Amino acid sequence: MLKTRIITAIFLIIGFLILLFFASHMVWALSTLALTLIAVWEWSNLIKLSHRQMLLNVWVALIIGLAFIFTASTQLVVVSDALMFYLLFSILAIASIFWLFLAPIWLISRRVISHKLIMAVLGLLLLLATWIALVGLHRIGPWMLLAVLATVWLADSAAYFAGKRFGRHKLAVEISPGKTWEGVAGAFVGVTIYGAVLCYFWQINPWQIIGLWLIVVLSIIGDLFESLLKRQAGVKDSSQLLPGHGGVLDRIDGLIPSLALTMFFIYLPVFISNAFPEALMHG
Repeated sequence: MLKTRIITAIFLIIGFLILLFFASHMVWALSTLALTLIAVWEWSNLIKLSHRQMLLNVWVALIIGLAFIFTASTQLVVVSDALMFYLLFSILAIASIFWLFLAPIWLISRRVISHKLIMAVLGLLLLLATWIALVGLHRIGPWMLLAVLATVWLADSAAYFAGKRFGRHKLAVEISPGKTWEGVAGAFVGVTIYGAVLCYFWQINPWQIIGLWLIVVLSIIGDLFESLLKRQAGVKDSSQLLPGHGGVLDRIDGLIPSLALTMFFIYLPVFISNAFPEALMHG
């Protein structure tokens, strides 16, 4: 099992890095849209949609994604009109509000929402916001996107090893029994060191580390939220697509809130100033 997991991880990392640094913006947008559609399919399965409903959900996501790409002159976030910018910003804002305020309440209450339409729309909004952030941050710069992704990956790894070594106090035993507060502390320590290194080499303000701490919190919320969905669905993994790793949702659960919030805060000054994002994207 461990060998399979390592081999799969190696291929995923190599393929991802090649795509991240060498693919055009169009290829990146289409490739990440394809992954988003898989995630939508897995989400649809977790909320127990019928096969026909799952196909409809994926088709809706595909149509919306393609409309965004080609309406925005094939570069998605380099938006040529105010309407498209505000539409993208609204999706990111809704996702951000959910992750900052509603998701924590949902996790505490462990409420089961059986209304399939509500859950399907929620999944579409959250996953499309993630995809918009993936494309937007890639447009700003691959290294910018990698820095955010690395924060989540490092936090996850640090939490795993710290939890294995020191874990005693459970974080959310009824949602994800393996997670501990010691693991959370390990994640913050690892990301703080990572942030200090970034500040030193990139000559950025050390206060930016607070932003990385927020990403850690969001990644934990995303991880727990997907665990709650899987527990309520009675499954261990979102799918068996990736040998040793489960499904796409299992790999991006911590990224779903982190990427959306990051892109939201990048767009926020543009929204406040009632300007267009061209200068920001080229800046």
